[in-house]
Amino acid sequence: MKLPRRNFLHLAVGAAALPPVARIACAQAYPTRPVRIMVGFPPGGPADILARLMGQRLSARLGQPFIVENRAGQIATEAVTRAPADGHTLLLVVPGNGIAHVLYDKLNFDFIRDTAPVAGISNGPLLMEVGSAIPVYTVPEFIAYTKARPGKINFASPGNGSTIQLCGELFKLMTGVNMVHVPYRGNAPAVTDLIAGQVQMMFADAPSSIGYSVSHGCIRMQVPEAEWLFERVQTGTPVVIL
Repeated sequence: MKLPRRNFLHLAVGAAALPPVARIACAQAYPTRPVRIMVGFPPGGPADILARLMGQRLSARLGQPFIVENRAGQIATEAVTRAPADGHTLLLVVPGNGIAHVLYDKLNFDFIRDTAPVAGISNGPLLMEVGSAIPVYTVPEFIAYTKARPGKINFASPGNGSTIQLCGELFKLMTGVNMVHVPYRGNAPAVTDLIAGQVQMMFADAPSSIGYSVSHGCIRMQVPEAEWLFERVQTGTPVVIL
């Protein structure tokens, strides 16, 4: 069965609005077996967290397991392009998917040609974060601190060509600071080394970092959105970013 993306969007995103009887009917039409959600990052990062939350909700609504599979980088994308086009193998797309063709000379797929968009599911801020051992509390302080130590401050990213690396490179161009990029295999190990002091700064998403900042004080957030998020998490106020 070939499932047009419009049909999938109506089934998956609209399932919450349907009455129970109609919801059962949709589950009989799609999916007819477990669905795989491919994520090109290791567990614990923002893409993985989002995929698992979405998979839990879709499993409950559509009556079949939505199983998250973590595969390295473009291996996840290639697995989806080689799967039958029936909606039972999905890809959690990140900006890096659109950048990959610039970074790699030989890919066994064409991302634009071989995939079809289903729905936009997430949008949120990237936060500038520093390790708690760095004696800075504002962005201007960080710029001055870094300029006084050219080439000695490292910034982490989940990989070469990632949005987070591009944020760091843009920050360097805009401020004139000299930082060294350290790429990791995903957000989770990058944040771990930021906490441990192996790297000093990172642009990161809120989901993979807010707990460390609020609960443990291991990292400091340096953007206006951070204060808003910090206050809500500290007081138990729900935070929803769509």
